[in-house]
Amino acid sequence: MTTTTAEQDARTLHDDGHKVVPGEIAIGVIIGRTSEFFDFFVYAIASVLVFPKLFFPHLNPLDGTLWSFAIFALAFVARPVGTFVFTAIDRRYGRSAKLTLALFLLGGSTAAIAFLPGYASIGTSAALLLALFRMGQGFALGGTWDGLASLLAINAPEDRRGWYAMLPQLGAPLGLIVASLLFTFLVSMLPAQDFLEWGWRYPFFVAFAINVVALFARLRIVVTPEYAEQFEQRALAPSPVLETARSEWRTIAIGSFAPLASFAMFHMVTVFPLSWVFLFTKNPPARFLMIEAIAALFGIAAIIASGKLADRVGRRTLLGFTAAGIAIFSGFAPQLLDGGELGETVFMVLGFILLGFSFGQSSGAISSRFSTAHRYTGSALTSDLAWLFGAGFAPLAALLLSSHFGLIAAGGYLLSGALVTLLALWLNAELGRAIE
Repeated sequence: MTTTTAEQDARTLHDDGHKVVPGEIAIGVIIGRTSEFFDFFVYAIASVLVFPKLFFPHLNPLDGTLWSFAIFALAFVARPVGTFVFTAIDRRYGRSAKLTLALFLLGGSTAAIAFLPGYASIGTSAALLLALFRMGQGFALGGTWDGLASLLAINAPEDRRGWYAMLPQLGAPLGLIVASLLFTFLVSMLPAQDFLEWGWRYPFFVAFAINVVALFARLRIVVTPEYAEQFEQRALAPSPVLETARSEWRTIAIGSFAPLASFAMFHMVTVFPLSWVFLFTKNPPARFLMIEAIAALFGIAAIIASGKLADRVGRRTLLGFTAAGIAIFSGFAPQLLDGGELGETVFMVLGFILLGFSFGQSSGAISSRFSTAHRYTGSALTSDLAWLFGAGFAPLAALLLSSHFGLIAAGGYLLSGALVTLLALWLNAELGRAIE
């Protein structure tokens, strides 16, 4: 595969001749993932605190939040479409061109949300524009796959695969902490009316700025000779999406469902509990956002520990035990959200510890099973579908079920994800051999 003019120009601009070491790749991965998850959580928090009142004031708070969560899910539906389009751009114009376009589209869609007028100004058109820009975010996310996580996995020593697998996952709790603290500050310092009129918009501008920083951090790596060499050897070359799906459908399917418990748990301790506390308790949102930020620190510790533990007992074993732990958690823990500040704290800390152990090893668990020619695109598709099936509709489903049948129903939803993960791990012994 030849190098495009755009790729050569990017290499000239960003390559300073230094040799990229694994530690620098890890930093690039963490920065990139943190920026993406910061975007994610800024939107998620606003979906609870702002959008129901701004775009659905004609509905009751519960219905407004449900509609807000329905729009939230559109990004996960649009993401595989983005992967399809941006893979073609990657093949024709090069990875740096694709990454630049995708991240500016992501940042532009995010910033555009900050300028949206509300229902009071333009009626239902406001919600339609929100849905459009949300789909723009998801579409752009399909193009932000840079292969750095796969590069880490490929270069990981045999006895440290679990450690390298957990590094990209640190971006999620880091992004949540920054987003939660920023919203906590704004909610605490501004009168409610000012926050709803203009204060909530600032985190979206910050998200755009962080995207620009992340773009240059990642470009500095993807245009280096070492990375380009692996690209030329087809270790990380994009293949056509449809061809990859036909050739690797079984691996993609397994990879999409194996981490279902982790991805369902992801929203059960981030987006859903904030909506429940905000709608059904009298606790101020700033306090719960602070609880989330503190609990996320436990999640970081658990993710790091998952790397060490997976290298001792095997990634499949760890994923199986954590799925069983999530199944047990689902039976009693959601009810703690009605237990006041202590109950909420216990729920969040326990939830983030479990999430850290499972989420820390859920990404790229089967990358090695893809053929070399399809590894890059196959890993991207697997990630897209895992998020769609495991997380995309989780806040909507959990809030809808719990509002009608109580918090135990939200636990039932989480239990279903855990059972699917256990079934996928049990049915596929070949998967187990690949990720041990």
